Amino acid sequence: MKNNYDYVLFDLDGTLTDSSEGIINCAVYALTELGKPAPDRESLRPFLGPPLSWSFCHLCGLDKAEAEEAVKIYRSRYSTIGLFENRPYDGIRELLRALKDSGLRLAVATSKPEVFSLRILERFELREFFDAVVGCGLDGSLDTKAEVVAEALRRLGVTDKSRAVMVGDRRYDVLGAAEAGIRTIGAGWGYAEEGELEAAGALWIAKKPEDLLA
Repeated sequence: MKNNYDYVLFDLDGTLTDSSEGIINCAVYALTELGKPAPDRESLRPFLGPPLSWSFCHLCGLDKAEAEEAVKIYRSRYSTIGLFENRPYDGIRELLRALKDSGLRLAVATSKPEVFSLRILERFELREFFDAVVGCGLDGSLDTKAEVVAEALRRLGVTDKSRAVMVGDRRYDVLGAAEAGIRTIGAGWGYAEEGELEAAGALWIAKKPEDLLA
């Protein structure tokens, strides 16, 4: 990969870190606080990837107002506890170091709020590898993956999009990156269902982080 690109954008949840415990715990907490029935934890795995408001509406049947309140409750727990119920995947630090040392410029492009993303990267000592970290705003800005990816490309100063690639574990990464004008390599160690990344149009699927050094 390092011979084909100058810029690599990484999703965060399910790509750099396994954040499933914190996300699911916070989703259950929000639904419980709203007096809504919480699906079993396995049924909440589709929460791992899409924007929160979409997930509460489409996966839990909340209306728009309920979903907005659920997001607030979710973030009240996530901002203090949930974001650290998390761990980097094995091999991620070594991958980032190798890519950085080879001269590539790296960015994070995530649907998670940017303020939380920065705290996670700093907590796990990954921030140093990235020239830009882009996530959605708590004010609702950059609320689609395509907008996040486009902003990451802008901050990196990318002019030739053929020299940039996204690495992500869900179809939302593949589709959002395509809308922003770049292709995606699938992170096969993440949260995608069988065949999901291929169906969305990923270039190829890396089975483990070190495969990206080929």
